[in-house]
Amino acid sequence: MSNWAQKKPRANRREPSSSNPRIRLGQYVRAIGPGLITGASDDDPSGIATYAQAGSRYGLSLLWAALLTFPLMAAVQEMCDRTALATGKGLGELASDRFQRTGKWIIGLLLLVLIVANTLNIAADLVAIGSGMNLLKAGPTWLWALIAGAAITVLLVKGTFSRIELVFRALAAALLVYIVVAVIVTHDWLRVLDNTVVPHVHFNKAYIALLVALLGTTISPYLFFWQNANRLEEMREAPEGGSLPETLAMRSRTQARLKQRTSRLDVFSGMAFSNVVMFAIIATTAATLHVHRVTNIQSAAQAASSLKPFAGSFASAIFALGFIGSGLLAVPVLAASGSVGVSGLLGKDWGFSRSIREAPLFYSLVGLGTIGGTAFSLLNVNPIKLLVFVAVINGVIAAPLLVVVLLIANNRRLMGRYVNGHAANILGWVTFALMAVASIALFATGGISL
Repeated sequence: MSNWAQKKPRANRREPSSSNPRIRLGQYVRAIGPGLITGASDDDPSGIATYAQAGSRYGLSLLWAALLTFPLMAAVQEMCDRTALATGKGLGELASDRFQRTGKWIIGLLLLVLIVANTLNIAADLVAIGSGMNLLKAGPTWLWALIAGAAITVLLVKGTFSRIELVFRALAAALLVYIVVAVIVTHDWLRVLDNTVVPHVHFNKAYIALLVALLGTTISPYLFFWQNANRLEEMREAPEGGSLPETLAMRSRTQARLKQRTSRLDVFSGMAFSNVVMFAIIATTAATLHVHRVTNIQSAAQAASSLKPFAGSFASAIFALGFIGSGLLAVPVLAASGSVGVSGLLGKDWGFSRSIREAPLFYSLVGLGTIGGTAFSLLNVNPIKLLVFVAVINGVIAAPLLVVVLLIANNRRLMGRYVNGHAANILGWVTFALMAVASIALFATGGISL
């Protein structure tokens, strides 16, 4: 077991249970980080392509999906976040503590499959970054895919956690451009509101397939591990924790409540931001591409180039900048998430706050993901086929990994008083049911054609 997980509770810091701290604006702003980065990384170029396809094919009729996915995403990521706060351990380590030998083997197999899916997704995202730079007339796609892959690998291997987190925050801000584009091109906001609160469902195979794709791209299994890990990294970097995460039980009652509330706000804000971006892209492409009957959108780069005749060069360019930034953010998150899970399950140290000497397995798996993804991106493999394959893999493993999260979050031996409440369990199991149905629908519809 990692030595940082063995920190003992501080018994002399208890305060009366009546303490009910209020969150000041400054405290909340300082707490923004892991949740925001998780939410932003969910809107990677493959997700953006899915949103653009939804808007271009069906106009505003899928906007209501943003309201559906928000509470589900928020509940699942809050659970993953709370496991870190309550235990000071990663999901991989907690799975090792919670399950017997057979269960560990099954989870290990799921994690290895997740690493394969993430590597293929990295390749598709690097191609998207290169395509975006090519769209901006900055050079060929393959060159920028190579540059991006190499730069990200160096940053992750050589950078400190604080430097990496700063870069992540800056890249997350790039997604704000989609809200700007939506405001520029959308005019009939009453119709937008109507389609947001009243589902306009089309009972056909293509519509159901797109709805499944939206669900799958917003509740992705790699985010379960990333949210938990990013919170732990933040706790390690905190002055009161040092290199050892200070769990909620180690804090005074007042400070524990404050930490849990600010962290929850961070997660909910990040998930809201992710869904607002999804909403903005669907609204933008509905107001432009759908109106002009441009429906065959296969990638984020194609969506950006298709916008140019209807929304102007400025809108097209900032649309491209948005998915370039999101791709640069998503690649390291994809590379790290599976690596964190496998390392924790095997009892090995992990994290960007560790050196290569301290966490060799973690960095080896991260390097395998980024370098392998970069190699795939240079092999002239069709990125759309990669994304379809990734969608199938994620559809298969999302539901069982969600069960793992739910069983951990409900285990009082591991979580103490911070086990799931009724609302978290209801939303969590509803999400599991929807992901299981989505997995079945994925095969019933013959896969997702992006």
